[in-house]
Amino acid sequence: MTTVVPTGAARSIGNILVEAGRLSSADAARIMEHQQQHQLQFGDAAIALKLLTPEDVAFALSKQFDYAYLNQQDSSLSPELVAAYKPFSVVGENLRAVRSQLMLRWFNTDPLHKVIAVVSAGKGDGRTFIAANLAIVFAQQGQRTLLLDADLRAAPNQGQHSLFKLGKSAGLSGILADRAGIEAGVPVPSLPGLSVLPAGAVPPNPQELLGRPDFGQLLGTAAQQFDVIVIDTPAGDDFADAEIIAARAGAALMVARKNQSLLPSVALLAQRLRDGGVTLVGSVLNDA
Repeated sequence: MTTVVPTGAARSIGNILVEAGRLSSADAARIMEHQQQHQLQFGDAAIALKLLTPEDVAFALSKQFDYAYLNQQDSSLSPELVAAYKPFSVVGENLRAVRSQLMLRWFNTDPLHKVIAVVSAGKGDGRTFIAANLAIVFAQQGQRTLLLDADLRAAPNQGQHSLFKLGKSAGLSGILADRAGIEAGVPVPSLPGLSVLPAGAVPPNPQELLGRPDFGQLLGTAAQQFDVIVIDTPAGDDFADAEIIAARAGAALMVARKNQSLLPSVALLAQRLRDGGVTLVGSVLNDA
């Protein structure tokens, strides 16, 4: 006789939590009895009996509906990845709202629209934070997502490399120097559907590398393998790299930080992008 193991939404919350070691079989039976007696949802019954926490129930629901996120005890990624650790927080909800607007305004408007650059005028505006967390919420939606760190000015162990705690990789600079291929992108095991391509070693000629046809060809190759490509960029005030990257992407999301970003600098970068034929899909005010 063949035993069929239910997966996805077919698996009960109780089974998921027992398999995860968060609930004993005996306690699961107690919860089911209380559930039937009082006509409650399993999670509500478990919380009423103080056998589970709301976090336990949220974990089970995420497994039941294939919504990947990490618990607070998991230290495999940086806690700055709010979408991975606190997806039901206000910040998580705001990120999903941005995702929805990007889908409506860019990704869903043309099958060829798969790439977007995250840009800002100044340092410390939160480009890397926004790009990383947006990539996560796209992956949580079921999109095959590539987070590409195109800030070739930062040290190799900074940026997305640091947030995702990646190992050694040739990175983007290695690909553009013809020392590696798209396989240099690193899948994130705890977040199915998400891969990260770090910047790699700092080259002496980042702007020239990004301006070569090879970068555009790389994006074309990646677009055949991924549904969404989110690109992190250096500060627009300091370098022209962001404009080159955004021109290759075709679209950009502008990030500004509350009480820090200078409006004239943001307006000037926006104008330069428009002059370069870049579609400004929207903007994010980062108040973190």
